[in-house]
Formats: sequence, C-alpha cells, structure tokens
Amino acid sequence: MRIMLRGLLFLAPAMLLSGCGQGEVSFADDINPIIEKSCISCHSGTGEGANASKYLMADYAGVIQGTKYGPVVVPGSRMSSSLYLVVAGKTAPEIRMPPHNDESFAQGRGVMLSAGEIEKIGLWIDQGARDN
Repeated sequence: MRIMLRGLLFLAPAMLLSGCGQGEVSFADDINPIIEKSCISCHSGTGEGANASKYLMADYAGVIQGTKYGPVVVPGSRMSSSLYLVVAGKTAPEIRMPPHNDESFAQGRGVMLSAGEIEKIGLWIDQGARDN
C-alpha cells in the first residue's frame, strides 16, 4: 500500500504538468482558428502588430519565428513563452494581447481571449508547439 501511495505522489504531478486528460492540441484545428479570429487582423500584411513588432501570424512558420525581437514561443514551456504570457494577462496591461483596454500601447482594440482559448494555447505550447 505504501509503495502504491508513493507512486501516486510522483505520478499525480506529472499528470497535471502534462495536461493529462486534455488530449493533444492541434495547431491546425485548435490554435489557428483562435489566431484567425483574434490576431491575424493586426499580425499580417500591414497590420499594426505586423508593423510594430514584425510578428506575422499568417501561418505556423510565422507564429514560431516570432518578432523582430526574437521567438515568442518556447516549445514545452508556456511560462517561458511571451505569446502565452501576453494573451493570459500575465504581463503589464499595456502589452496584453489582443489589446482590449485603455492602457494598451496599441491603437486597435479587440476582445480578450476566453479562458478556454488561453488554456488551449498554453497546452499547445506545453505539448511542444508542434505543426500538427
């Protein structure tokens, strides 16, 4: 019984960290629709985000390439990925994305992502940010 309890103590955190029960998040099916709905209008072509940061989100390669300042996705670590941090509201209000408050540096305004959308992005990154 003790061995089984010890096993559970080690297994439970690993299951939580891996998003157990969440299933694999697909870039094409889960992440790209969020980008199309909430990000692409500014982060493509001559949009405000494309001009300011050079972050082009038109496809997987652009999302992974990042901004003129460097990558914004660290595969395997949502908390090291500025893409996750800015959409999850874990940054200064001025740089949260999509810009949705009066404190934002951006001129445009959008709608904050839902908790489910933010979690999908986080899981996708934690699962390796694959082009699947």
